[in-house]
Amino acid sequence: MAKPGEERFEQFNPLTSAIIGCAMRVHEELGPGLYEEVYQVCMEVELREHRLAYRPQVPLPVAYRGELIVQEGYKLDVLVEETIILELKSVEVVVPRHKKQLATYLKLADKPLGLLINFSVDMLRDGIYRIINPRWNPGRSIGQ
Repeated sequence: MAKPGEERFEQFNPLTSAIIGCAMRVHEELGPGLYEEVYQVCMEVELREHRLAYRPQVPLPVAYRGELIVQEGYKLDVLVEETIILELKSVEVVVPRHKKQLATYLKLADKPLGLLINFSVDMLRDGIYRIINPRWNPGRSIGQ
């Protein structure tokens, strides 16, 4: 059941479920403790096998007051189906800064939601965070 005001994000539940399934497969195979880059490559394999369109390391421009100030200010770890941002981590503890980072990426890219997935946990469900962008505008995307 969605929280009030979050109903418009329910349409993405099947896609986020598929992505989480891919992450669980990677975690079951490898377990915790590897570098983030290893998990990213393995996630790309799983996304491909599940026929999910994705782009790794997507440049994220930064605009200020409508003016482009940095062409490639940041990079999204993975953008799935041009909709969901994946922020992959392999850290001992997810701190508020990690969640804020993804929230900022969602705002800058104007994407509806993201998944922060920390692979350095014993049970992957304890390392998955769904972050929504309450300011999401479906008519705009990266670079527009």
